[in-house]
Amino acid sequence: MLKIIHGADFHLDSPFSGLTPDRAARRRREQRELLDRLAALTREKHADLVLLAGDLLDSEHVYRETAQALREALASIPCPVFIAPGNHDFCGPRSIWTSLDWPDNVHIFTSDALEAAELPGCTLWGRAFISPHQDTCPLEGLTVSDDGNVHIAVLHGDVDGVEGYGPIPRAAIAASGLDYLALGHVHQGSGLQKEGNTFWACPGCPEGRGFDEQGDKGVLYVEAEPGNVTAQFVSLAKYRYEIISADVTGAADVLSTVRAALPEDTRNLICRVILTGEGQPPDLAALDRELSPAFYGLTLIDRTRLPRNLWARRGEDTLTGLFLRTMWGRCQAEPDNPVCQLAARYGLAALEGGEEP
Repeated sequence: MLKIIHGADFHLDSPFSGLTPDRAARRRREQRELLDRLAALTREKHADLVLLAGDLLDSEHVYRETAQALREALASIPCPVFIAPGNHDFCGPRSIWTSLDWPDNVHIFTSDALEAAELPGCTLWGRAFISPHQDTCPLEGLTVSDDGNVHIAVLHGDVDGVEGYGPIPRAAIAASGLDYLALGHVHQGSGLQKEGNTFWACPGCPEGRGFDEQGDKGVLYVEAEPGNVTAQFVSLAKYRYEIISADVTGAADVLSTVRAALPEDTRNLICRVILTGEGQPPDLAALDRELSPAFYGLTLIDRTRLPRNLWARRGEDTLTGLFLRTMWGRCQAEPDNPVCQLAARYGLAALEGGEEP
């Protein structure tokens, strides 16, 4: 039984362009900590193999500190490490995969042709992206022999994907005869899948970088033997992205209502809280002052609507009634457009002599 740690899509040195330069640099430093947690996991699980299925780096432009951290972390892993470069960190003349000296336990696939590595009781296959795009199936032409070994492949590719990123038809997985196919590219974990007699999985990214990568992230701990594979998700993420909705309809205390919708521990949460329901405009600045210190990052978004009883005034023969009739029509035509709601609030506040919401 082989014990395997399977990871992919670390995207180290991501630009984090939506953050300030200081905050982006901090997030890149924090990304490097994933490598230490990966190395610690391999020791904890007494792993026989570590498979890294591409896009460890976000691009070919790598900070010196990141290259050093990666090399040191891989050297500390007490078993062989196999890396299949992906479309972001493809193996080219200027890539660190060919320009740096790597520890003896690290094998990097540098060709776009399938290469086999022989290990005790195991044949391991892999290949690299050698440019940002690859139109052919990474498994093309692979059919393994039934020789009693565990047959595994580590590849960067997209099951049922479009051309350009190593598209892999499910029929090719089944025809390969592999025991386990370790994939990278898709940032959402697939869970353990099976085509024919071949098990396959994509672990997803080990930590989210935006609200399109929500929830807990990590790697897979895999146990493999001929004809049988099991896989367990293991969290590596320190920070999580989450989008949470809080309905504040009729809330006498909006702050308490929002807090009730939040998880108990938010220290490592990067959160977008969306306020919904009906009511007067919430004081976002005050809510932010109260809530932000408990989060790693917090954004508050107001998507509440005017109370229906205010809309009832659109029947009045007044300037306010005329305004509300006009805005009612706009809001009904674009019910999901928050700008219409904001325009109604600002206009009503101006007409009634109130303060801006």
